[in-house]
Amino acid sequence: MRANPAGDWTIVDVETACRQAGLMFRPGSGTSHVQIKHPAAPVILTVPARRPIKPIYIRKLVRYIEAYGESHGA
Repeated sequence: MRANPAGDWTIVDVETACRQAGLMFRPGSGTSHVQIKHPAAPVILTVPARRPIKPIYIRKLVRYIEAYGESHGA
């Protein structure tokens, strides 16, 4: 994702990345977005679940994982 944020990423790819990084992933209630959260994070990352997922959201996800994911000592 970091190397190719404009790739054809799906919400399943986003969910897989979140689960591997130890982040909570949940569909929004009554919306077409998903919410990504780490207990230590002061913010919830919201990503639209519809395809295609725009590169800006993939870049935000990568930064969020780098800041709060388990593989980065969070």
